[in-house]
Amino acid sequence: MANHDLVLGQSPDLALGQTHELVMRQNHGLDNVHHQGIDNKFDMENSHENDLVLGHHSHHHLLHESELALGQNHGSDDPNDLDVRNHELVMDENQRLSLTDPHELGIAEPLAVDHSQEMMLQSNQEMSIVEQAQFVSPLFHSQSIIIHPSHQVSVGQEFSDVKSCRRALRNAAIACHFEIQTVKSDKTRFTAKCASDGCPWRVHAAKLPGVPTFTIRTINETHTCNGVNHLGHQQASVEWVASSVEERLRENPLYKPKDILEEIHKIHGITLSYKQAWRGKERIMAAVRGSFEEGYRLLPKYCEQIRQTNPGSIALVVGNQDDGCFKRLFISFHASIYGFINACRPLIGLDRTLLKSKYLGTLFFATGFDGDGALFPIAFGVVAEENDENWIWFLSELHTLLVRNTENMPRLTILSDRQKGIVDGVDFNFPTAFHGFCMHHLSESFKKQFNNPTLLNLLWDAAYALTVIGFEAKILEIEEISQEAAFWIRRIPPRLWATAYFEGSRFGHLTANIAESLNNWILEASGLPIIQMLECIRRQLMTWFNERREASMQWIDVLVPSAEQRVSDALQQGQNLPVVRANEAEFEVISAMDQQPMIVDIRNRCCLCRGWQRYGLPCAHASAALLACRQNVHRFTESCFTVATYRKTYSQTIHPIPDKSLWKDHSDLNLLNGGDNQPEILINPPKSLKPPGRPRKKRVRSEDRGRVKRVVHCSRCNQTGHFRTTCAAPI
Repeated sequence: MANHDLVLGQSPDLALGQTHELVMRQNHGLDNVHHQGIDNKFDMENSHENDLVLGHHSHHHLLHESELALGQNHGSDDPNDLDVRNHELVMDENQRLSLTDPHELGIAEPLAVDHSQEMMLQSNQEMSIVEQAQFVSPLFHSQSIIIHPSHQVSVGQEFSDVKSCRRALRNAAIACHFEIQTVKSDKTRFTAKCASDGCPWRVHAAKLPGVPTFTIRTINETHTCNGVNHLGHQQASVEWVASSVEERLRENPLYKPKDILEEIHKIHGITLSYKQAWRGKERIMAAVRGSFEEGYRLLPKYCEQIRQTNPGSIALVVGNQDDGCFKRLFISFHASIYGFINACRPLIGLDRTLLKSKYLGTLFFATGFDGDGALFPIAFGVVAEENDENWIWFLSELHTLLVRNTENMPRLTILSDRQKGIVDGVDFNFPTAFHGFCMHHLSESFKKQFNNPTLLNLLWDAAYALTVIGFEAKILEIEEISQEAAFWIRRIPPRLWATAYFEGSRFGHLTANIAESLNNWILEASGLPIIQMLECIRRQLMTWFNERREASMQWIDVLVPSAEQRVSDALQQGQNLPVVRANEAEFEVISAMDQQPMIVDIRNRCCLCRGWQRYGLPCAHASAALLACRQNVHRFTESCFTVATYRKTYSQTIHPIPDKSLWKDHSDLNLLNGGDNQPEILINPPKSLKPPGRPRKKRVRSEDRGRVKRVVHCSRCNQTGHFRTTCAAPI
């Protein structure tokens, strides 16, 4: 570190000898002077205002009645007096000044104070610490700025171009807490000076003839100003903010603007606006992940990469014919298609979530359920706007996908919130499917009308009831509490949501709130540029497939864990139930709950309690009948619950996609495929859409017209016309 003298020449009250050096860090802070083994303490604090705060121990007396001398004992006999004759002031790693032996630093002479320049204190020995601080505040009126070697500039220093030169001077100005003003800047010359009036600091750099580099020709390093005495910094531009946090953002893209503000203030002592931090982050993220506009432009190439790296996958993008703006996108990986058709339950949930990126839009989901009950995404799409037309298109692509990959598509059960676009799309593309309400959406609507937890619990009990008698009993309980709530429920056909009336097989799944289940990671992805968002979804699917595939290799039971537990509970409950056999397939089992006989048909896999039919697993009555005829209960479960089928669900792999820098141009792909050089499809960003709902308006009441506005007051500088957060007065 370069050595610089701290000269207090213009303040006649205090001077340090010019032969003694003060080694300081970048912040020039004098925090604490401490002599070990001595009770007396001499504290020196240097804030942004460069105030010097002097303190003393309660047993320490002012020397010479009203004079404070540094470096000499003045003949005092008190051994507790501060003695700094044989010590030097240095900064330790914690930014604290301590007294150190001069021989350790290789300094021949100790720090001394010229008696002719002693600082005179007021005669009143009771003067407060604050008054002393105000008295010596001009301490750094004239100073030599100490520059860290990484930010030091000197005569003869070379730079590749004028931008590099300006960047180095900007960093030095920020590090040393002063602002610079450009006097001249062109391709061959650059001159700057200190922004404070009257300060002689100045630097001049020029490009020599025949030399490609910029060289600092002259520099005046002397400062007579107090440096920056206000919030912010002229040189702290958005570009500087971006370069300061670039490494941190590359490691953690979720680093928030408020965290950036705190880090810059902690390291550089600069207070910036939230907008500067946000723009700095956006600039770095655009360089790392690409801009939002570039994402839409690269969508055709991205879809081509999906089809190449994951053969059998479907990826297509559609734009408006008039202006080429983005309209729709549909993606389904081959691994998802194979797993759903060959191993999953014939159950699909439909849901969507709003995107929070620059150009908005909506993300559609079509999700199945694996044998263990976990979500199994089949396909997803992005549309510029959620409407009936886009839902019908999305379901049409889903139908085409399923028909193309199977000869005998099973009769599906579909769960959604049954809005008009989804209902029309399901009726048109899946006319034989059972389309039911998602109970999550239904219960949320009920909760808005009747905010009663008891009624809400009874609604769910009615939905889970296996028999019509059980369902009607719960509705009667609701009616006893609120007839209006019962009337609201009866308006909705129970065949669309109640298990007792629903004709399809939901396997115990009453909800399809996919967005809620995926909220932990999809919420973060929804604000990214479109390709980054799609890559986030692909990586999550790839991780799920690999983790679940490896986990299933450790299972040793016949059924998946959730099904194995349910069958074990049924066996435990049914082992003591009385069973009467009618023939080789029919049994009569006495229920333990109400002692009612339950008819079990093991050939058709049904029970009068409807538990076997609704869940696909033998109930307690069926387990008792199977045990009575010495049958293996595990053989009478649906195949989707077996471990072998579960492993088949995740047997295929979702392959990675190379970086966009390795993508080939559309023309090169056509030549490789032997096709004609067709023009590349251009996709422009969609037109930004405002969120639904009427914008809030601030109305002006008639009695407020002509009224004088309230005068705001700043709690920092005690002035009017602004707040503390926008105060620019010197501290």
